[in-house]
Amino acid sequence: MKCNLCGPACLSAVGLLAVAGMFAMGQPAKDSKPAAPAHPAAPAGQPEMKLPPGWTAEDMQACMAAGMPGEQHKELAKGVGTWSGKNTMWMAPGAEPTTSNCTSTVTMIMDGRYNKCEMKGEIPGMGEFHGEGIVGYDNVSHKYVGTWYDSMSTGIMNGTGERSKDGKVMTWSYKFNCPLTKKEATMRQVETLTGANTMKLEMYMADPKTGKEYKNMVIELTRK
Repeated sequence: MKCNLCGPACLSAVGLLAVAGMFAMGQPAKDSKPAAPAHPAAPAGQPEMKLPPGWTAEDMQACMAAGMPGEQHKELAKGVGTWSGKNTMWMAPGAEPTTSNCTSTVTMIMDGRYNKCEMKGEIPGMGEFHGEGIVGYDNVSHKYVGTWYDSMSTGIMNGTGERSKDGKVMTWSYKFNCPLTKKEATMRQVETLTGANTMKLEMYMADPKTGKEYKNMVIELTRK
C-alpha cells in the first residue's frame, strides 16, 4: 500500500487496516459450488439473452454459478454488526506499545455477495483514522478475497484469506508497497474467534530495517 507517511508512522497506519468484523463466524461451510439454474430466465419485461457465438448452455451456467452467493457468503454475513475495538500497536520491534480505540461497522452489500467493513478510530499522535474494506468469497478460485483502503494512504491493498477447518481462525495475506524499501511487502493478519460476539485480530509485518517479521498490532473486538 502506498502511504503518505514516512518511517514508523507509516507502519502504524498499515497496521490499522484491520478488516475488523469481516470474520466468517460459525462452523466452516463445505467448499460447495453454487448451483445455477439450468436455463436462466430473463428478468420480467426483458428480452431473452442469446448465447454468444460458440457458447454452450453449460458455458452460461458456469458464468451464472460464478456470480451466485453460496454458503461461504452466508458465513461472512454472520460478522454483520457494530464492533468496538481496543488497539495495541507497536511502531517497531521492541518499541513501547501505544493504545487506542476504534469502531467497526460491518454490513453485507451487493445482495449478500460481499462483506463491507467501515472502521473509524485514531492513531495516537497522528489523529483520526478512517478505513474501508471489502471481503468476499470467489466462487471461481475458491478463495476468500479482500481489499482495503484508508485515509492515510493512496494505495489499495489486496489479499486472500484461508479459513481453518474448525472455522475459528481466518488467516489473511495482504500485499502493499512499502514507502521505505520501495518494494512490495506482505502484511499477515490472523483473525481468531474467541466467542459468539468477540474476536481478536493480530497483524504481522516485516520491519523494513531488518526484514524480520514482528507483531505490529492487536485489536480486541466486541460486538455491541
